[in-house]
Amino acid sequence: MVVLWASAFPAIQRAVPELGTVGLSFARLAVATIALLSIGPRAGTRMPRRQDLGWILACGFFGMFSYQLLLNFSERHVPAGTASIIVAAAPLVSIAVARALLHERITSYTIVGSAVALVGVTTVCAARAGLSVSDSLWAVVLAMIVQGVYHPLQRPLLRHYRGIEVATYSMVAGTLMMLPLAPLAWSSLSGASVSGWVGAVYLGLVPSALGFVLWGFAATHLPTATVTSLLYLVPPVAVLIAWIWLDEVPTPAELAGGVLVLGGVVIVTRGPAIAALRRTPKLSAVEPDPTRR
Repeated sequence: MVVLWASAFPAIQRAVPELGTVGLSFARLAVATIALLSIGPRAGTRMPRRQDLGWILACGFFGMFSYQLLLNFSERHVPAGTASIIVAAAPLVSIAVARALLHERITSYTIVGSAVALVGVTTVCAARAGLSVSDSLWAVVLAMIVQGVYHPLQRPLLRHYRGIEVATYSMVAGTLMMLPLAPLAWSSLSGASVSGWVGAVYLGLVPSALGFVLWGFAATHLPTATVTSLLYLVPPVAVLIAWIWLDEVPTPAELAGGVLVLGGVVIVTRGPAIAALRRTPKLSAVEPDPTRR
């Protein structure tokens, strides 16, 4: 799952010049939707309840429609590894949204970790932009924000549906929202080469459809903390793939910023658990003899 999701960033870099921002967004969502709907009967995917349609539309807008457009637009000029590092800060936005929407408590670890990660994001942006911030950099920062909004919006749905069902509902909603923009992409879609379409189909089938299926499987069989902690590996793997595939060599400032981003996210998400573990008294393996001095 980590490798598939990490490979999406360099794959977008290859496909977006061919299909364009809207074309690649539509093609990827459509392919993923067809794949998820085709396996729906075997996976036991149910029809959603009417009262959940609002949450589904919100998930489709933030997690699929907006995220695809913003990330694809940004990667026309922002390197794949840089984009993956910035998007890695999305859990910080998720925590803020969960606090405002679901009234979850914010700890001191959240404040400290968020500050560290934001310094890392700023460092990564400055490494590429210098003193000026381009539209592409703003787009990837916004992609990080909408991705962060998407994750807590899933929680009310996950109380009643499985992960693959929520992914299917969100993907269908995002594709339907993209339909009005599809005519704008007709020229780029019809004129794209075979390699461009291969990239779009790969993004739809592998990181999107298969990636979400694997996510649902992992979330079912592993503790949530274990699964989410593995997502910290996405940026380093994406940087490595982009280095090998696209010959994108990360700058020292980007690497330092990436370490800060991941460190901040670890503080926020794992800090309380680590602190609780340290406070747990250690038991001796052998009971001491009280008569011995």
